[in-house]
Amino acid sequence: MKKFANLLAVSLLLISGISIAGATDWPQWRGPDKDGISRETGLLKEWPDGGPQVIWRVPLGEGFSGMSVVGGRVYTMFSEGDDEFVVCLDASNGEEIWRFRSDSNYQESMGGNGPRATPTIDGELLFTVTAQGKLYALNTANGAKVWSHDLQAEFGSKMPRWGVCTSPLVEGDLLLVEVGGKEGKSIVAFDKTNGLVVWSSHTDILGYSSPIAVTIGGIRQLIVFTGTQLVSVSPENGKLYWTYPWQTQYDVNAATPVFIPPDKIFISSGYGKGAAVVQIRVMDLTESSADIRAVEIWKNTDMKNHFATSVLHGDHLYGFDNAILKCIDANSGVEKWKTRGYGKGTLMLADDHLIILSDRGKLGLAEATPSAYTEVASAEVLSGLCWTVPTLANGRLYARNEKEMVCLEVTGPN
Repeated sequence: MKKFANLLAVSLLLISGISIAGATDWPQWRGPDKDGISRETGLLKEWPDGGPQVIWRVPLGEGFSGMSVVGGRVYTMFSEGDDEFVVCLDASNGEEIWRFRSDSNYQESMGGNGPRATPTIDGELLFTVTAQGKLYALNTANGAKVWSHDLQAEFGSKMPRWGVCTSPLVEGDLLLVEVGGKEGKSIVAFDKTNGLVVWSSHTDILGYSSPIAVTIGGIRQLIVFTGTQLVSVSPENGKLYWTYPWQTQYDVNAATPVFIPPDKIFISSGYGKGAAVVQIRVMDLTESSADIRAVEIWKNTDMKNHFATSVLHGDHLYGFDNAILKCIDANSGVEKWKTRGYGKGTLMLADDHLIILSDRGKLGLAEATPSAYTEVASAEVLSGLCWTVPTLANGRLYARNEKEMVCLEVTGPN
């Protein structure tokens, strides 16, 4: 019976025109590997007048949550009236499958209203955090609550000035979350199936970033960009490995750290702070202890990611220095080119190209090359404020503003 059900699900996806290749799903913030890079190929380099074909366009409320796409479904968050919701849509037509009321509507006049986190999909479970710090595990099939935590009430977490933005990270059987709690409860690992606390670690204030997990020198590390520093702990037990101080005005460390294989990490912040690359050096490793250090390689003010995270392609980083799109050398921080026209936009990488969305709805496609900025195509696909990075899954690009979501056909036959 289970085999038949799986075959039926596959058939329905094929009929709806959605690819079933798991490698092209986008299950979490910044994609399969949490690096802003899609494995899609065959991007259309020539667009019709008016831009890529619109598959569907649906109303959506306020918020800046990204879109996770798995198994022919789109998961995101929004606010409407006095309430905040997690919603599941049919990827083929945008029709709502279910919604779950997650919190009251968070309102902030400067930063904007609504949720900020992006749902993380792991099998039958969805994990997300509301703008006011409610952590949820939901059933992906119907949106039923499996477990939840109130981060402020239970861990003493202090609300950041512009709301809770972090997106949870699944690591094996654990759900890793920057909680920002008091007395050693800044980073917390939960059993993803039942929500029980497995370990807690560190003491710091919440930033606006999301954690990543990397392996350097054979050691798995959870990297967290808090309100005041870059922190590495063991995802297994929360043991602190190293810290790198990074104090930014208003504690706005918002961009996600970028891993530069095999052993470096890039961070960047706005408000005049700039960027840096640190190299992680394993000095000594025994069964009982580990001497791991973060050594600064370079630091400058040529790349200041206000909120949009940069992407790595080859030896170069592409990102927004406030409202200027730039390419810099990842090994030295030296600027290679810069251009304007996208405001404080967002971007991702696919098929050796940058997919760029301006903060006012202009979608652009440009070659990911350090030689010069070379735009391939552009079109206005949305209007109003667009601060959410697009998602690319199964040949379709999903983008949103504070009022609607649009699904575009951006790849051709392989």
